[in-house]
Amino acid sequence: MGGSIRLAAKAVLVLGLVIAGRGLGGGPPQPDESAAVSANGVYWYADQDRPAPPLPAALPLRVRIPSIGVDAPLTALALDRSGHLVPPPESRRNLAGWYADGTVPGSAGPAIIAGHVDNGHGPAVFYGLGALSQGDTVDVERADRRTAVFLVDRVQVYPKAAFPDNDVYGPTPIAALRLITCGGGYRAGQGYLGNVVVFAHLVSRHA
Repeated sequence: MGGSIRLAAKAVLVLGLVIAGRGLGGGPPQPDESAAVSANGVYWYADQDRPAPPLPAALPLRVRIPSIGVDAPLTALALDRSGHLVPPPESRRNLAGWYADGTVPGSAGPAIIAGHVDNGHGPAVFYGLGALSQGDTVDVERADRRTAVFLVDRVQVYPKAAFPDNDVYGPTPIAALRLITCGGGYRAGQGYLGNVVVFAHLVSRHA
């Protein structure tokens, strides 16, 4: 398990490097310091926010984030021969992907959903990811006709050279979710300088 988690970590970190960001205008929203509330994966939950029991595996079909207007289909992502995660097609602005060899969203462990922040035509599916904050919800519609509801714990931006693999991808006993896109500022010739990561945990499900 440790090896596969590490491989996933490297793959998604590379995804942050190969997503073709364009540095539009003033750039996408970035997390502020108040969004980073609980370090090292340790959280204190109110009763209504306690983690729900993990769900059986089922194919994730769609991700919805009401507070930033995301409603997008999901496609399975895999590694290429060099060990890089192949991102969703850049031309499809409203498409996100989940790492299909990792945790299924809703099952125990950290599930990974990644998407472009922008492309040559404008903002893409995860452009607003950095505007999320603690208490926002993320819904993942699944093929078993259940919708897994995740609650955002924190939102952080990391420079490429200091990406905390274990914190983001380390095993968890609960059903967790990590949403990832590019961020951390943009520099011509280099692209985006880091990654925005949203940490969330499963709190409920509904049919």
